[in-house]
Amino acid sequence: MKVGIVCPYDWGVPSGVAIHVHELAESLIRLGLDVSVLAPGDETDEQSADYVTIAGRSLAVPYNGSVARVSFGPRSASRVRRWIRDGDFDVLHVHSPITPSLGMMACWSAIGPIVATFHAAIDGRSRMMSSGAWILQATLEKVRARIAVSEEARRTVVEHLGGDAVLVPNGVDVKRFASAASRPDWSNPGTIAFLGRVDEPRKGLEVLLAALPAMVDMNPNVQLLIAGPGETDAVAQLSADLRRRVHLLGRVSEQEKAELLSSVELYVAPHIGGESFGIVLLEAMAAGSPVLASDLAAFADVLDGGRCGVLFPTGDSAALAKAAAALLADQGRRADLVAAGSERAREYDWARVARQVVAVYETVAGHGEKVQEDDRQGPGMFAGRLRGRP
Repeated sequence: MKVGIVCPYDWGVPSGVAIHVHELAESLIRLGLDVSVLAPGDETDEQSADYVTIAGRSLAVPYNGSVARVSFGPRSASRVRRWIRDGDFDVLHVHSPITPSLGMMACWSAIGPIVATFHAAIDGRSRMMSSGAWILQATLEKVRARIAVSEEARRTVVEHLGGDAVLVPNGVDVKRFASAASRPDWSNPGTIAFLGRVDEPRKGLEVLLAALPAMVDMNPNVQLLIAGPGETDAVAQLSADLRRRVHLLGRVSEQEKAELLSSVELYVAPHIGGESFGIVLLEAMAAGSPVLASDLAAFADVLDGGRCGVLFPTGDSAALAKAAAALLADQGRRADLVAAGSERAREYDWARVARQVVAVYETVAGHGEKVQEDDRQGPGMFAGRLRGRP
C-alpha cells in the first residue's frame, strides 16, 4: 500500500503533530508500507528522511493558544497538487485538515481514498470555526474516514464539525524512551522536570514556578529542570535562592528529552488548557518517570483517571506543591507509579497504534481506486476559496 501523509506544521520545528507524523511514517515503513510525507519547512529538511517532500517555507501564526508554523497560499497549493498528481497513492492521510495549511489544501486538491486525523481539542465554541464553516465543509466533504487522537479531539469533531471519528491515540516509541540512559547531572534527589515552550501560557510554567517556594519549604533538595524553546522573565523574578534551583536547558533533542525523563525523580505537567492528549505524559511513563499532572480531561484519560500518575486541580499551585513534596518523600509510591506508567505506555506503543491506523486505511482503500488530483479544484476555484467564495 502506498500512502501519502500530509503534515500541516513545519517539519524542522518540533511540535506534537510533526513528531506524530514522523513517528507514524517510520512505523508504517517498518510494517512494509510505501510512505511519502509532504510538509512545510526548509528545503534542507528533505535531507532528514528520503520520504519527505517540502512544500515551501512556513509562517508562524497564532492558533489554539499556541503558535503554529504553517504553509498556505497559491504557491504551496501548486506544490500540493503536483505531489498528489505524481504520488499514485492508494490512501491520502491528512493531519489537522481544519488548520489553514497543507492538509486543508490537500483535501481541496484530491479525490479518492482520503483519511483525516484530528489532533486539536477546542474548549467552548470557536469563533474561527463558526465563521469559516463553509471552508471547513469544503475541506471535509471528500474525507472518507476520520480519526481522533483522543476523546477530547473527538468531542471537538462532533461538536464543531458534525459527524464522528474513530479513536486512534497518539503513539510513543516505548523502546527508545525505556532504553534511554539517565544522566548523573540530572539525577540528583529532588529533581523535577518540566517540558514545553516556556513562553506559552497554556503549558503552565508560571503555575509550577508559583508552587516552587512551598515545594522547597517541604523538601530542601528540590531542583527544577526546564526544557523547551522560548524566553521567559518569570525565573528572574524568583528569589536568589529559588533561582539557583532552576535550570533552563533550552530546546533539547529527542534523545536528550528521553535522557532527561529517565533521570529525574518526578515529571510535572502543570498545563492549564488546550490539550487534546498528553503525549509527553506517555513519554515520561515510558522513560520510567513518575508523573504529576493537572487534571485536564485529556491528561486524566492518559493517566487512567490517576491510576498511572497523580492529578492535581488545574492551576492550583498550592495543590501542586503539596502533591510534589509528597511524591518526592515517598519512594515506594513513586515506584508504584513507575510500574503502572510503564504498563500504560506499552498500550500506546507505535507498533500497536500503527496497525490501528492501517486498519482505518483498509476501510477506504481497495478495488483499484487511487488518490487523484481533483480536476474540479483548479486555480480559479482555489483563488475563490481564498477570497471567501464557495
